[in-house]
Amino acid sequence: MENQHLTIDMSDIHQKIQEERDSARNACELNGAESAECAAAWDAVEELQAEASHQKDKGSEKNSFQKYCDENPDADECRVYDN
Repeated sequence: MENQHLTIDMSDIHQKIQEERDSARNACELNGAESAECAAAWDAVEELQAEASHQKDKGSEKNSFQKYCDENPDADECRVYDN
């Protein structure tokens, strides 16, 4: 199965991360720190944290010049020279 990223509102994702942390702690208390349930619960926390990071990075939208250069990488004004 392909890993799908869900777009989650940044104001909600931090609350969801905290809820998943609480759930993970409970799962580990009930099932033991070495249990599959504990590991899966912490995996869910990790995935949400990764999504939060992805959304934060995505929030830096490109300006029109950057978009132009993405579409026209060979244009003179878009060339990058190594010194």
